[in-house]
Amino acid sequence: MTATVASHRRTRHHPLAPLALTGGTAPGARTARTAATLALAGAATVTAFDGTGQAAPELTPAQVQDRVETLYQEAEVATQKYNGAKEQADAAREELGELQDEAARRTRKLNSAKAGLGTMAAGQYRSGGVDPTVRLLLAADPQRYLDGATVLERAGSHQANAVAGYARRLGSIRQVRERAEETAERMADTEAALKKHRVTVVRKLDSAERLLDRLTEEQRQRMASEEGSGADTSGEEAAAQAPNPRAAQAVSYAYTALGKPYVWGATGPSAYDCSGLTQAAWQAGGISLPRTTYTQINAGSRVDRSQLAPGDLVFFNSGISHVGLYIGDGKMIHAPHPGAPVRIAPIDQMPFAGATRPA
Repeated sequence: MTATVASHRRTRHHPLAPLALTGGTAPGARTARTAATLALAGAATVTAFDGTGQAAPELTPAQVQDRVETLYQEAEVATQKYNGAKEQADAAREELGELQDEAARRTRKLNSAKAGLGTMAAGQYRSGGVDPTVRLLLAADPQRYLDGATVLERAGSHQANAVAGYARRLGSIRQVRERAEETAERMADTEAALKKHRVTVVRKLDSAERLLDRLTEEQRQRMASEEGSGADTSGEEAAAQAPNPRAAQAVSYAYTALGKPYVWGATGPSAYDCSGLTQAAWQAGGISLPRTTYTQINAGSRVDRSQLAPGDLVFFNSGISHVGLYIGDGKMIHAPHPGAPVRIAPIDQMPFAGATRPA
């Protein structure tokens, strides 16, 4: 069985598309033209102030950095929403496939049962009787016929069991198909959310890149150096200080990821986003973490900042939009944002929101 999700689209008129006017220049038409002219003039004014109709105002490197950091944080919020929606869509897609397979198996059993009833009914028909099973097979709505309480009473024991088995299979298939339809609708909703969050992420990152283009290469390198480095002491020392072997394995994995690029939505092994890195690191330690920062903060036990140990997950920003893996000495390994590879950074460079220990 294949569940089909219908989509309905309406033709949308572009707000700046010309409107066709018929007839002469009646007062109403002139009013409409005047309003349209004023609207377009207002739009042009807004565009100019927005920086696309005239030269953008000069910003200091510090102002550019502040705006870029804000855009990265907003993009990260959208990225986590995207990750959550993708996780739900993947789960719904897997569930739908299982339901379709189950419906196919039950349909084969139903067809087999129906064939048996047909053979039985044919024998009765040839002997001159009109068995209830014949009515069942000829009924326009078999389920309604089966709902009649007298059908089993008017059949023999063997026939009654056969009809009852057919009824159960028919009902179970309908239940599976209903669940599949609900799952398909849920999948369509989550895929719509995926598209929305993807657009938001791309727009925020494009805006950040346009701002960065205003800086010189030296200024951009200075910004990158302030965010942390891609090298530090050996991961063996940090792993040795981990509270348990699983945490030690997570730390070791994070060290191997140093220098790999940030790609939003990525979970490795060639690229990561922030929660994708921590998920992969703890997976190496034998612990399955959920996909997003919002759910990872509830995985394991909460840890006070003063009690942090290597392997702990450290979360940042008021919306819990960023996560890193603590490695000791006030530092973490994290995937910062596009253009900044997985690196070591101090945990006090962002607003600390909490920490958790998965194992």
